[in-house]
Amino acid sequence: MIKNIIYIFTLKKVPKLVWSSSYEYNLKPKKITLFYLVLGLILFGIGEGLLITANIGVSPWFVLHQGLAFKTGYTIGLTTFIVSIIVLLLWLPLKEKPGLGTILNAILISVVIDVSLLILPYPEHFLFQLIQVIIGILIIGIGSGYYLCSFLGAGPRDGLNLAISRHTNKSIALVRTILEVSAVVIGFFLGGIVGIGTLIYAIGIGYSVSFGLFFVGKIYKKIESN
Repeated sequence: MIKNIIYIFTLKKVPKLVWSSSYEYNLKPKKITLFYLVLGLILFGIGEGLLITANIGVSPWFVLHQGLAFKTGYTIGLTTFIVSIIVLLLWLPLKEKPGLGTILNAILISVVIDVSLLILPYPEHFLFQLIQVIIGILIIGIGSGYYLCSFLGAGPRDGLNLAISRHTNKSIALVRTILEVSAVVIGFFLGGIVGIGTLIYAIGIGYSVSFGLFFVGKIYKKIESN
């Protein structure tokens, strides 16, 4: 148990599984690889939806987009796009590669969030809101585990996280936490609105993603041993 916890906290690379793609530019992946990619992105979108409907704080990057929108007068959608482009440009010196997963990340997660907002609960009691945020973060972590292990390309922010982790030899959880905290701090000073859910997300998402990668890798090992 303790060994597993230490592994989650110090994980530095995405596990390569039997259904993982051999390279990011693969436009004709195995059906099983595509299945797990889509499954992961759907879970990610549901998790984001749970965070939004909990209504006690949006994600750190959304705070940044919101702050930029307040300062520039642009729409949230436009500032989100601008930040995504800037993050993707940061990939270049880090030699991170986009792929089918990068494209589907932008499309599927957005669609799933829109649909989930129509069917997910909107709790009014703070305790239930808090529980929903924690569940949402955990689901995002597991979804990230599935879609990242497909090795078909990460989303802009996940890709930056993995690239920095690889180049600095620091854990995925630590780098993700630093990125999320940086985003929320900058967003807050630009005028973005921060809630308790935002702070929980900023601190917990890195470890949730590491847990998701550990969880998916563990399932694969169990299947392999059977």
